[in-house]
Amino acid sequence: MKKNSNPSIAIIVALDQQNAIGRNGDLLCHLPCDLKHFKQITSGHTVIMGRSTFESLPKGALPNRTNIVVTSDVAENYPGCIVVRSVEEALSHCNKQEKAFIIGGGQLYRSTLHLADQLYLTRIHHTFENSDTYFPDINLSEWRLTGKETHKADERHRFDYTFCSYIKK
Repeated sequence: MKKNSNPSIAIIVALDQQNAIGRNGDLLCHLPCDLKHFKQITSGHTVIMGRSTFESLPKGALPNRTNIVVTSDVAENYPGCIVVRSVEEALSHCNKQEKAFIIGGGQLYRSTLHLADQLYLTRIHHTFENSDTYFPDINLSEWRLTGKETHKADERHRFDYTFCSYIKK
């Protein structure tokens, strides 16, 4: 059981029908409304990410958020970020935060899924070839769906997708 001093931990991720989340260090596809959704949900909160996720950000640290990078190489330079060696150390930097978001990558998702009390999933209705990074399997019997919003492909979005939010039962 979590101590009251720990933040609420949420995971936010876009994944395809096979739980793929990336390939070659990048997102599977460009969904402008998903990026807007991500910004809207995470703004004003702490975001916790692995080194590769930080390196994939086009403009570095995300604005209007406390950025924490979990990496074994704390000597590297991560401008605008708090650099830590472990998830536990990351969480110690956000005890006073209302909510901390795990934003990737695959290794960090695998090591934190059991800690999360909220999930924000963007389900892309497609299976991407040559994916190399996956989200862990989710036991949906442990989660209660609290929101679902489906969007059809359009001129800006090549694939259908659904925003799903869950809380841990």
